[in-house]
Amino acid sequence: MEYRKLPHGGEKISILGLGNSSMGAAGEKEIEATVALAVENGINYFDMAAGDAVPFPAYGRALSGCREKVYFQIHFGADYRSGKYGWTLNLEEIKRSVDWQLKALRTDYIDFGFIHCIDEEADLEKTLSGGTVPYLQQLKKEGVVRHIGLSSHTPSVVMKMLDTGLLDMLMFSINPAYDYRHGEYAVGSVDERAALYRRCQAEGVGISVMKAFSGGQLLRAETSPFKQALTEYQCIQYALDKPGVLTVLPGVRNREDLRRILGFLQASPEEKDYSVLGTFAPQDARGICVYCNHCQPCPAGLDVGLINKYYDLALSGDELAKDHYMNLAKKAGDCISCGHCDSWCPFHVAQSSRMEEISAYFGG
Repeated sequence: MEYRKLPHGGEKISILGLGNSSMGAAGEKEIEATVALAVENGINYFDMAAGDAVPFPAYGRALSGCREKVYFQIHFGADYRSGKYGWTLNLEEIKRSVDWQLKALRTDYIDFGFIHCIDEEADLEKTLSGGTVPYLQQLKKEGVVRHIGLSSHTPSVVMKMLDTGLLDMLMFSINPAYDYRHGEYAVGSVDERAALYRRCQAEGVGISVMKAFSGGQLLRAETSPFKQALTEYQCIQYALDKPGVLTVLPGVRNREDLRRILGFLQASPEEKDYSVLGTFAPQDARGICVYCNHCQPCPAGLDVGLINKYYDLALSGDELAKDHYMNLAKKAGDCISCGHCDSWCPFHVAQSSRMEEISAYFGG
């Protein structure tokens, strides 16, 4: 295993971590075995934004004898008390949820306390004024939380949080589709995302990478915006090469998935080489929404790119995507079918029809 040092603190973090969005379906016994295999192979960083509550007690048992050797990334705003994933900005609910997570994980401290999934500036303002951030600062002062982090998909939101000087770690979506040089494949422009990575590195804020495979889209030619499949190793190396990145957090389902991911450590430079990206042309993505938001501003106030992204991630099996979609201020059902986005889309996506499809899928 290779390790990278967190500038704010000096912890050595494994370049491969473990995501838990899809782990619950494996059952507690398989989760315990998967976590044990991860630790045996040097993985020491675990993101606990899970699809349901199942992984938590399994993690608690698997790591009870080596807690001081691993780092938990625990999310303030993710609520698992019902057994399923829920999202909240209510401070009292957050406190109760974090207490539940600590008990299930058999620990009394949090390595990385993350403000969970803040994609809109209005939600960031609520965390700053509604008590979540001051609460994290209090817990850090008490030694319960060692580092403060934020998970987000939106560069402008992250930039505002960086302005506070409170962040030690950022969880952010990084992959070749989102950063494609001939277009803007995620929230924020290519230049905004690149500037964010550079600022994190300059200010000593580490980045843990989510969505390295774009919810699995990049691994299949039929779902990739490039119409060509990339490999897991190409995507991992791509993310690791970005400024500020300390660790990549692939979501695994079981030991079989983990063994395949661990193969990255022995892979040849040729297997990790992603220079093929330079051969992809923008027209390869025609007819597929690549979340570029060239159709903005929407007359009805929809974030068309983000709505499409959550829909595509949900179709690819991301269990958290529906919850993120349902928390958007404006949803596909609010589309007024004015045709503005259809006429402005550089990739010729029939967005007004797609909004009807997405609204029917999510029920709103």
